[in-house]
Amino acid sequence: MKLTHPVSHPAAPAEEDCSSAVPLWHRSLSIGQHAVTVQMLVFGLVLLFCLTPWASPPLALALGLAVALLIGNPFPAQSKQYTAKLLQWSVVGLGFGMNAHQALKAGQEGLLFSIVSIFGTLTLGYFVGRWLGITRKTSHLIASGTAICGGSAIAAVGPVVKASDEEMSMALGTVFVLNAVALFLFPLIGEALSLTPHQFGLWAAIAIHDTSSVVGAASHYGPGDEALQVATTVKLARALWIIPVALLTAVLFRTPGTKVKLPYFILGFVGAMLLVSFVPALQPMGPWMVKLAKIGLTVTLFLIGAGLSTKVLKAVGPKPFLQGVLLWLVISAASLWVILHTVA
Repeated sequence: MKLTHPVSHPAAPAEEDCSSAVPLWHRSLSIGQHAVTVQMLVFGLVLLFCLTPWASPPLALALGLAVALLIGNPFPAQSKQYTAKLLQWSVVGLGFGMNAHQALKAGQEGLLFSIVSIFGTLTLGYFVGRWLGITRKTSHLIASGTAICGGSAIAAVGPVVKASDEEMSMALGTVFVLNAVALFLFPLIGEALSLTPHQFGLWAAIAIHDTSSVVGAASHYGPGDEALQVATTVKLARALWIIPVALLTAVLFRTPGTKVKLPYFILGFVGAMLLVSFVPALQPMGPWMVKLAKIGLTVTLFLIGAGLSTKVLKAVGPKPFLQGVLLWLVISAASLWVILHTVA
């Protein structure tokens, strides 16, 4: 008789705890009758912090980037939906802190800068794009965003050239990254070169892409609001060039019947400026409206930062990004040199 040892079966593994596989920030917390994830809670707390006096535009953008890259944005669709509207209302609110006569003077001074820099950037962008072998549409989108007002210009010109989603993503991603860098870098350069608030406001309006980053960089530069007033006025006057550039693009790319979206919020900014300048009864409300506008801008930059994702970064190809960097460096250096030698 052959003796056999009983086969020992391994003990059945204990049932795995599924919750351990869920990242911490996706776990739910019960708050009253509502289930809220840690991700939503962190997003909400940071958003509330951006409403406080301790938050600044650069810090808000940095916090938004941190949220997007570390835990992700739990409300991507809502963030995208409200960012543009909040920026537009904030810009209108800033109009209540402007003086019409000073704004007209700043706008006239920045007119020649705008014309030369816009068409110079578009021309240079065409040749740099050909040199790098970038598709004509992508190259033109990046050049338009650099020349006028970043994402707004790309959003306006994109449908005119019938750009694909991939081409739009590459252009928008390139401009977004450079915008974030400029918001932190430009004030440091301005301080190092001892630029006056007037000089810095003009330089920021010409060389920084998006209105949000222009206003954010200028809002805390120097004493008073001179840099902010110059930067906002010149940048919004520059944004009006979206219309002729989009129409010219339709001719160059042979896309007849194209509808160009007008930046109506600029009219709201001008209207607010005229009201507070010529209706004395409204002047006391000016500082309060400007304060609310700055808070709105800070929240806007947080939402813009939170809108960044690894998907956006991956969409930015090396050649389009190089084109964006080259154009940005040229327009920044050239405009800075001219301002230092011609503007007191």
